[in-house]
Amino acid sequence: MEGHILESIELYSEALSFLAAPNAIILSNRAQAFIKVENYGLAILDASAAVEADPSYPKAYYRRGTANFALNKYKSARKDFKMVCKLKPKDRDARMRYTACDKMVKEAAFAAAIVSTETIPLSDSYDPSDIVISMNYDGPHPNGGEACLVNGEMDKENTLFQPGNLPMEFVLSAVQQFKDQKLIHKRYVARLLINCKRYFETLASLTEIRIPPESTENENSPHVTVCGDTHGQFYDVMNIFQMNGYPSSSNPYLFNGDFVDRGSFSVEVILTFLMFKMACPGCIYLTRGNHETKNMNRIYGFEGEVKAKFDDKIFDLFLEVFCQLPLAAVIEDKVFVTHGGLPVVPTSLAEIKKIKRGCEPPEKGLMSDLMWSDPQPFPGKSPSKRGVGYSFGPDITEAFLKKNDLKLLVRSHEVKDEGYLVEHGGKTITVFSAPNYCDSMGNKGAFIHFGKDLEPKFTQFTEQPHPEIRPMAYAAGMGGLFS
Repeated sequence: MEGHILESIELYSEALSFLAAPNAIILSNRAQAFIKVENYGLAILDASAAVEADPSYPKAYYRRGTANFALNKYKSARKDFKMVCKLKPKDRDARMRYTACDKMVKEAAFAAAIVSTETIPLSDSYDPSDIVISMNYDGPHPNGGEACLVNGEMDKENTLFQPGNLPMEFVLSAVQQFKDQKLIHKRYVARLLINCKRYFETLASLTEIRIPPESTENENSPHVTVCGDTHGQFYDVMNIFQMNGYPSSSNPYLFNGDFVDRGSFSVEVILTFLMFKMACPGCIYLTRGNHETKNMNRIYGFEGEVKAKFDDKIFDLFLEVFCQLPLAAVIEDKVFVTHGGLPVVPTSLAEIKKIKRGCEPPEKGLMSDLMWSDPQPFPGKSPSKRGVGYSFGPDITEAFLKKNDLKLLVRSHEVKDEGYLVEHGGKTITVFSAPNYCDSMGNKGAFIHFGKDLEPKFTQFTEQPHPEIRPMAYAAGMGGLFS
C-alpha cells in the first residue's frame, strides 16, 4: 500500500462494491488507508462498519481506536483498545495502546481540574540567560563574533532577537548549520521562540499582504510566493529557496501552515521560518495549520523531535508560538489564503481578523473551519471526512468571495499528485509543497507566484535527497500507529 495510498482506497472501494455484504477485513484495510491520509472521520465510519460486520475482528476496533485517538477522543479510543485486549489478551502492542489511551484520559482530567485563567505561560517565567553556552559549541552567534555574549550583555543579546533586529548573517549561518545536520544553541532557540510569541500575539488573526514594489534586488517582476504544507521536509524547503531565492522584503513568502510533523527535520524547518521572520518581518508570513497543535505534534513526531534535539521546555515554547500564529492572510485585498478552508456560515474578513487566539483550536467554530475544512465538488456542506470541521461546496466558496469582494481562495492541507489542484470553477486552489510526502506518496510539490495582476503562476518541483532519517522517526507511543 505504501506509495499508493490513494490508489489503494479506490481499489478497496471497488472491491467492496462487488460484495453482497460488508467485509470486515477490507473495511479495516480501507480505514487504515484513510488514517494514513488523515481522513479520520471516514476511518471511523469504515471501522465501525467492520465492527458491525464482524464484532470479533480485532483490527476493526484497532483502526477505530487509532482514529479516535487522533481526534482527541481518548475515552472512545480507550474503549476500542480495551476490546482489542479482550479479543487478543496476549497482544502486547494492544496493551501498550490501551495504557497510552488511559494515560491520556487521566492527563486530560487532571488538566481540566487545574486549569486557571491565572496560569503563567512558560515564556513569562523562563529566562534563557540562565542557559550556559559551552566552549564546545561550534555554531553561529547572533552578535557575529566567535563567542557568545556574556553576563552583563544579556539585554543586548535579547534585543538581537526582537523583530527586525536579528542579523541576516546569523540566519544564513544557522541555515547552513542545519544543512550540515547540526543545531543552533538552545539559548538562542529559547530567545527566538519567546520573542516570536510576543510578536505574533500583537498581530491580528488575518494578515494583510501587499505585492512588493519594483526593486533592483529582484530581477523578476514583483510577486508574493505562496507555499503549502512543508511537513518537516527541510531539504525540500532549501530547494524552494534555491529555485526561488531566499525570503527578503523584495521576495516575500507566505507559508500556509503545517510546517512540522511527519518529516523528521521539522525543527530545522520551523526555526528557519521563524529566524527569517525576526530578521525581516516583511520577508515571510506564516499561517497556522492543523499540525501546529499539541495533539498532532504528540502523534506525528514534532514533540518527540524537539525533546530529542532540545528538551520539553523548548517544546512548550513552540506550542506557545503556534497558538499565536495568524489564521489567514489576504493578498492585495483579493486573494484569501488559509490552511484548511472556509467557514460554512456567512463570515466577513472583519470577523476572521478578530478571532481570539492563544489557545488550542476548539472542536468547532471559525478557527476550526479555517484550519481543518476541505472543499467538495458538490454544493452545500457535509461532515468532514477528517472528523473535524466541514467540507464546503463551490456555492459556499462563491458566497464567501462575493461577500468579501475577493477573487480567489488558496488553501493547502491536502496532498495533490501535481502539487496543486484548481477546483470550484477556478475559485479554489490547493497548493502542497512537500514532494514525495513522507518519502512514500510520489507526489510533486508546488508553489504559486502572485504578481500585480493576481493571476496564479505555478512552479512544480520534485523531492530532494535527505539524510537517512525516516519520516516519523521521532514519533513514539501512539505515534507508531500513524507511520
